[in-house]
Amino acid sequence: MTTIQPALDGSMPEPAAPDRRKVEDYETWVVEVRPTFEKVAATGQPFLCWQVARDHNLPDPPDRDHDWGRFMARLHHQGLIRTDGFGLTRDKSGVRRWRGTRAAQQGRAA
Repeated sequence: MTTIQPALDGSMPEPAAPDRRKVEDYETWVVEVRPTFEKVAATGQPFLCWQVARDHNLPDPPDRDHDWGRFMARLHHQGLIRTDGFGLTRDKSGVRRWRGTRAAQQGRAA
């Protein structure tokens, strides 16, 4: 059991979010996260990669700074997703927004 010390104003701080699991092999990680992105693409709704990862509690790849972009580029080249403008990260940095292609929505994407 961990003890949480109240702040000086008497309020209780929010517990820290647990760290996400990290998969050590890129291809193993792709096999694990791809079905989630296929389902999200099939909806046809715009999405941000980081929001999908957070909402579905997906693990981090071996190289977090590069592998997410590499994975999204792979889905784009395979015709599963297309760009749909830009969105913001939690720190207000600009990131690409994605949407499933018609082929993904109809279950025909690679």
